[in-house]
Amino acid sequence: MPFSAVDAISPAFEHTKRQLLQPFRFGQWTRLAVVGLLAGELGSGGCHVPNLSNLKIPERPGTTEHFLAPSLGGIDPMLFVGLIVVLIATAFVLSIVLMYVSSVMRFILFDSVLAKECHIRQSWGRRQGPGWGYFVWKLLYTLAVLGATIVLVGIPVGFAFAMGWLSEPKEHLVPLVLGGIALFFVLAILVITMAVIYVLTKDFVVPQMALEDLGVMEGWSRLWAMMKAEKGGYAGYVGMKIVLALVVAILLGIVGFIFALIILIPAAGLTVGAVLAGKAAGLAWTVSTITLAIVAGCVFLAIFLYVMALISVPAIVFFPAYSMYFFAARYPALSAALYPAPPAPQIPPRATPPPYEPPPLPPTPEPIG
Repeated sequence: MPFSAVDAISPAFEHTKRQLLQPFRFGQWTRLAVVGLLAGELGSGGCHVPNLSNLKIPERPGTTEHFLAPSLGGIDPMLFVGLIVVLIATAFVLSIVLMYVSSVMRFILFDSVLAKECHIRQSWGRRQGPGWGYFVWKLLYTLAVLGATIVLVGIPVGFAFAMGWLSEPKEHLVPLVLGGIALFFVLAILVITMAVIYVLTKDFVVPQMALEDLGVMEGWSRLWAMMKAEKGGYAGYVGMKIVLALVVAILLGIVGFIFALIILIPAAGLTVGAVLAGKAAGLAWTVSTITLAIVAGCVFLAIFLYVMALISVPAIVFFPAYSMYFFAARYPALSAALYPAPPAPQIPPRATPPPYEPPPLPPTPEPIG
């Protein structure tokens, strides 16, 4: 019977327990948290960061709202336009840089889970080559997703506009509703398909790139042949990973929500206190103060995400291990790396006897007389 997706759960769990708890090393946890966070494993492995937009900071009448209203009125609108442009450009450049870092970190995470040791500095230089290839693929993948979304949304919207449905929506309510439902299902199929492609690339193509220095397309060519030969096994893997991701997301979501509440109350107090102190000191909302507030918010968000990554380290290790143990049964190179052969026993060398030497001759008797 082939090694199934259910069979891979137990060895992946044991692998995670040995790496994280036998023995427990806090330095290992912190490095894995950094690698998992930068590799994007928190979003793809089932971890969930709570949405903070639903948590409102308590406001007192006459504090922040009255502080903001008069301050914003005297600022040149062009300053806001310039600040927005700078923020957009910075976000774009930062997203590209983080995408590259994430691509390299994906291979560092693979090495860390495979070897049960996380060494960021040593792996960073060694994984630049495959990381660059994976980065180019991710960039093209992102552009393909955006292009497909624009086409799928733009064509029906353009058709509805050309037919005059958008100018008089009440008179064309039925086709608009039916078209919206159809568009929703088409977009859902697109999202699911692209998500499956991304997960399969991350779980099964990256190991081939790491172990054999292959390109993404060559790795996908091999993977496609494996999937055609075993459709049920890989379909079961995708289904089981969805189930596991949902379970982990619920557990970590509860923990994250509790943690968010714990840190949000003092953070809200500090924010209100800073606003009141700024008002008392005569400060107003300018480009400098807005920039400082944005930087402080980014620092707070980074700290929160890192702490969430520390909490999520077991999931960061488990999900890559789960894909490894499933794929190792189908990929000999990974199986050899995951199950290394025990070293050959050392056979002591046989003692060689000393060379034969004839016994010494008796001494020659001395002549008499």
